[in-house]
Amino acid sequence: MKLLRFGEKGQEKPGILDAQGNVRSLEGVVDDIDGKLLSDLSVLDGVDFDSLPKVYSNARFAPCVANPSKFLCIGLNYADHAAESGMPLPPEPEVFTKAVSAVSGANDAIEKPRNSEKLDWEVELAIVIGKECKYVDEANAMDYIAGYCVCNDVSERNFQLERGSQWDKGKGCDTFGPIGPYLVTKDEVTDPCNLPMWLEVNGKRYQNGNTNTMVFKPAFLVSYLSQFMSLKAGDVISTGTPPGVGLGQTPPVYLNEGDMIELGIEGLGQQKQVVVAAKSA
Repeated sequence: MKLLRFGEKGQEKPGILDAQGNVRSLEGVVDDIDGKLLSDLSVLDGVDFDSLPKVYSNARFAPCVANPSKFLCIGLNYADHAAESGMPLPPEPEVFTKAVSAVSGANDAIEKPRNSEKLDWEVELAIVIGKECKYVDEANAMDYIAGYCVCNDVSERNFQLERGSQWDKGKGCDTFGPIGPYLVTKDEVTDPCNLPMWLEVNGKRYQNGNTNTMVFKPAFLVSYLSQFMSLKAGDVISTGTPPGVGLGQTPPVYLNEGDMIELGIEGLGQQKQVVVAAKSA
């Protein structure tokens, strides 16, 4: 299944993509696409999706999972990206967090923060947890994954690398976590470790990679993270990016207001964002 959420901010509704590519409303069938649903997808068994109401074609794709308790990320998880960043490949996963307030819809605008100098992009495969786990073995870790989605791990490199030792400052700004357009359940993803992925800025392709070059694979990451914290249904884990980020260009290339970013992963859909000035609260 390709589960999704649609509608304007504060008015999001649950939905699903049917076999013909139409968005269908799940209103009245489930409350939301959230941890509660993901922990028991059997409630959708037997639903005739083709009979559900169609959603108007220009509806906003909201974040594909509602209210994740955690938004965890893995840095330097592609050897060639670590090399272009001038950083050694870590012996264990490099873990950081995005603020959950960074979560945004797949095509929502990206706000360039005040005093931003080095706004960057990263196409990534994100894991969505399906049921709570703690101290799970790698051999069983796939049982706790609900599915996958596209994530743009938007980053401000000056905040991340030049303003102290904590990456979170350059990773958790508002709008820095577009996820979606849909959450693709794991039964539809034959091999999450062999998915072509790409990203373009203003029509120029910068990233053209594949998840088969990930160092730490999804099952290992779920197991690893569960040794340090419980993972809840609906939590998001973004797994790293292939080479081609702005920081790695010669000279570096960074995003400015008006720039258009398009990205996607085979089978998981595409995103499209415009960079705009930061808004006041």
